[in-house]
Amino acid sequence: MATDATTFRIFFGDQERALKLTPNLILELERTTGVGIGILSKRTFAAQFHYRDLTETIRLGLIGGGETPERAAELIQTYVTDRPLSEVLPHAVGVLSALMLGTSKEPTDDR
Repeated sequence: MATDATTFRIFFGDQERALKLTPNLILELERTTGVGIGILSKRTFAAQFHYRDLTETIRLGLIGGGETPERAAELIQTYVTDRPLSEVLPHAVGVLSALMLGTSKEPTDDR
């Protein structure tokens, strides 16, 4: 899967991975969480999420980034299920932020 402005890249598990929500995966995320993408994003950004919001956002993002569904489920089981939510939430926020706002390709000047 090509990297574009809606792809979130992070070191996840044992390597850098791309996470992306495609239109079909957005529909699946809405189906599995029971809410629209706008509501899901709003409540995740406000830390008013359901646990499934986080796990499904990351799992489907991994699939959209090129992982097989089986591998994505394994990665969730290994690197999300038993981790503190303070480690998991930023991954889901990153996926949703990339979808809603895009990612910056421009280097920043931190002076």
